[in-house]
Amino acid sequence: MLEHSHKADKVILVYVSLTGSIEEEDFNEFKELAISAGADIVGCVTSIKRAPSAQYFVGSGKAGEIQALVASHQAELVLFNQPLTPAQERNLERLFQCRVLERTGLILDIFAQRARTFEGKLQVELAQLQHLATRLVRGWTHLERQKGGIGLRGPGETQLETDRRLLRQRVKVLAERLEKVRIQRDQGRRARQKALIPTISIVGYTNAGKSTLFNRLTHAGIYTANQLFATLDPTIRRLSLPNASDIIVTDTVGFIRDLPPDLVAAFRATLEEVTHASLLLHIVDAHDPNLAAKMTQVEQVLQALKAEQIPQLLVYNKIDLLTEDNQPKLQRNAENSIDRVWISSQTGQGLGLLQQAIAERLFGEPVYRRVSLTPRQARLRSELYRMQAVLTEDTDELGNYLLSIRLTKADFARLFQEKN
Repeated sequence: MLEHSHKADKVILVYVSLTGSIEEEDFNEFKELAISAGADIVGCVTSIKRAPSAQYFVGSGKAGEIQALVASHQAELVLFNQPLTPAQERNLERLFQCRVLERTGLILDIFAQRARTFEGKLQVELAQLQHLATRLVRGWTHLERQKGGIGLRGPGETQLETDRRLLRQRVKVLAERLEKVRIQRDQGRRARQKALIPTISIVGYTNAGKSTLFNRLTHAGIYTANQLFATLDPTIRRLSLPNASDIIVTDTVGFIRDLPPDLVAAFRATLEEVTHASLLLHIVDAHDPNLAAKMTQVEQVLQALKAEQIPQLLVYNKIDLLTEDNQPKLQRNAENSIDRVWISSQTGQGLGLLQQAIAERLFGEPVYRRVSLTPRQARLRSELYRMQAVLTEDTDELGNYLLSIRLTKADFARLFQEKN
C-alpha cells in the first residue's frame, strides 16, 4: 500500500508490454491510476518482452536502468503495470532499495483512499487482505525460523505462521460482516420487488461520468471529479420519472480493464445490485477516442457478473465536448425500441430525453388519454400531478375535472383499475 502524507511519493512507472507493442491507451490509463493515487511521477520506463523473466520480471539490463533512475531521482516507489510474484517483488525491492508495487496493489490503494462508508471500508480491507495473503512471505522473511532463547525453545508456531493465522481470522470476520450486508441488501431488494418498484443500475468504465449523471438525476450530491475511481461507495436513490411511477437508481463502482479478481469477489454484495436490475444504463464517454475498447471491457465485466442478459440502454455522455453531432437525441433500433441516448450530464442537456427513454424501456410507450374525475377523486388527481402526467385541465358544469394526461400503459392500467 502507498503510505499517504502531505508530500506525494516520488514514483517511477514501469510499463511492460507482453503483446509486442506499447498500447498508448493502456499506458496512459496506468499513468492516470498513479496520479489518482497521489503519485508524483518522476520517471517512466517502457519495455517489450515476449515473456517475463523469473528474477525481476524485466531483464537484468532493464532492471539496472530502473535502478539508476531510482537513484538519480531518489524515488520512493516503483510501480509495475504487470502482476508480480512475491519473489519478484522481493528481488526488485532489494535491487532498487525502495518499495515496489504492482497494478493491483495500486488500485487497492486508490480504493482505500476513496472508501467512505462502513461497507466500502469492509470491502476494501477484505480485498487488501486477500491480495496480501498471496505475498505475506515478503514482509516476514527475517522471522521464518522459530523464536529461540530461554523459555522460547521447542515446538511452536513460526512468526510467519502466526501472522497467516491472524490474517485468516480477520478475513473470516470481514467475510461474515459482508455476508450480513449482502443479506440486508437482499432484504431491501425483495421489498422493492414486492412493491413492484423497478430498479436501474448505472454501469460503465471509470471516469465516464456515472456519478455526475447520478447526481443530476437524483440530486444525491455524491463526490465527483475528473479522475479514475473518484467515487467508490455504492449509492441508492429513488427517482421520480415524469409521467411514470417512481423507480430506484443505483450507482456502482466504475469498471476498468483487467479488474483484479480480488476486487470483484470483495465487491460481490455491491455488484449484486447490477445482476438484479430491471435495466442497465451503460454510460460511455462519447468524446473518448477509445470508446469501443472500453465498452468491450465493461461488457466483459458484466459477463463475469452473469449480467449480460439484462436489458441495456446505452447513454453517450459528454456530448458538450464534441465539436460535431453534439445535440441531445434518442436513437431507436429495428424493433423501434430506444437503445441509445446522447446527453451531457455536466450541462444537463438531454436529461429529459433520458428520463423519457428510461420510462419507455421500463413501462412501455406512453399513452395519451382524456379522463374525467369527480371532486371525490381529488387524491387520484393529485397523484397524476405528482407524476407530471397532466397536460391540460378543464372543468365541466358539474365541477368534474377534465384532464388530458400522458402515462405509461402500465401506470394507466394501475391507476384507473384502482379508480374503478
